Amino acid sequence: MLDKPVVVIGAGPAGLATLKALRDQGVPAVALDAGERPGGLWVLGAPGSAAYRTLHLNTSRTRTEFADFPMPADWPDYPDHARIAGYLADYAAAFGLTDAIRFGTPVTRVERGWRVTTAAGETLEAPAVVVATGHNAVPRLPSPMYPGHFDGEVMHSHDYRGPEQLAGRRVLVVGGGNSAMDIAVDASHAAAATLLSLRRGVWIVPKHLLGRPADTLNGALARRLPWRLRQRISERLLRLAVGPPQRYGLPVPAHGFLQDHPTLSDGLLARITHGEIGVRPGIERLDGEAVRFTDGRRDPVDLIVWCTGYRVDLPFLDPALLSPSAETMPLYQRIFHLDAPGLHFVGLMQSTGAALPVVEAQARLVAAFLAGRYALPPPEQQRAACARQLRAARDRWGERRPAMRIDFDAYLAEAATELRTRHSGGVTWR
Repeated sequence: MLDKPVVVIGAGPAGLATLKALRDQGVPAVALDAGERPGGLWVLGAPGSAAYRTLHLNTSRTRTEFADFPMPADWPDYPDHARIAGYLADYAAAFGLTDAIRFGTPVTRVERGWRVTTAAGETLEAPAVVVATGHNAVPRLPSPMYPGHFDGEVMHSHDYRGPEQLAGRRVLVVGGGNSAMDIAVDASHAAAATLLSLRRGVWIVPKHLLGRPADTLNGALARRLPWRLRQRISERLLRLAVGPPQRYGLPVPAHGFLQDHPTLSDGLLARITHGEIGVRPGIERLDGEAVRFTDGRRDPVDLIVWCTGYRVDLPFLDPALLSPSAETMPLYQRIFHLDAPGLHFVGLMQSTGAALPVVEAQARLVAAFLAGRYALPPPEQQRAACARQLRAARDRWGERRPAMRIDFDAYLAEAATELRTRHSGGVTWR
């Protein structure tokens, strides 16, 4: 039994799953969180949260819920942010986690040893630290910025809260992810004009296919077929259901389906075909009260919304621990730091599906390890496994954050196998 509590940084989905897994294994733990309630980024207005009022899940309810805490069966397939924030608060209450969370406690430094310092100057000593802060808190802006100058207003999607910020404006949304599609659809109902700029093509997936949530179809195939075969089947199904992206004026996807994070939207294609969203290619330059695009068109714009993602930022960690970068640290199973025993990560990944089942699986591995019921392989085997994972990721996803990318279904299967085959004691997961 550990003589001091493990420190978990963050009380969003990853932190809550970690607290519960540690409690199930009898490992004492305390979570430190800058917010005032559990839920992390799903809590509208919480520190670091990018939630907006029209935000809904982009993965279906049954593929998103924790395995040991199902969402209510009468909920819609894609619940909104308020339901998810409530669900996470209920999860914390149901398993008695809230008393183990110290809210309003930002962490400023983590040192080997392990010592954790808070913004109030308090230092906690711990046998291990689990970083469960996620990686969607620090906006990433275009770098270098486009040439020219812009006389209007700019904002990142991180600062978007609702359609009233877009009302009556000539809005340009830049990006191809889920937030970009949501904000473009919101703008098409509230703004005077809406443009969507994409430098590269993405696959737009309706939230329902064949009368079922789209990700459940891929999940059923994942249990039977390798991803390349699933890719061909999924692409054919999408072409039959909605046609190729270029039918809507969207650029041809740069990668095959399942080789990038899915972009789900029921509203985008309809708003494009209704003429309420104008599609544009990449930006060539900013031109005062207008923006010029790479196809030569120049459009007047009042507001640019950069939906350009986030950068991994862990300022409380010694930079030496982040080598060669925060995205490419050597992490066995995307969890265990190879060069800093006792430092673990839950949620530092980009999944092809939902996040909650993944962080739940990662949390169980961490808890079993800290309880002495799961043994890591020798260091050389861990490094070899990391190298194999990186090669496979580059083969599938190219050079766009390959170290962080995981296949949702494959990862869950591998994590379950890892826990089962390297487990050295029984516990019943509640």
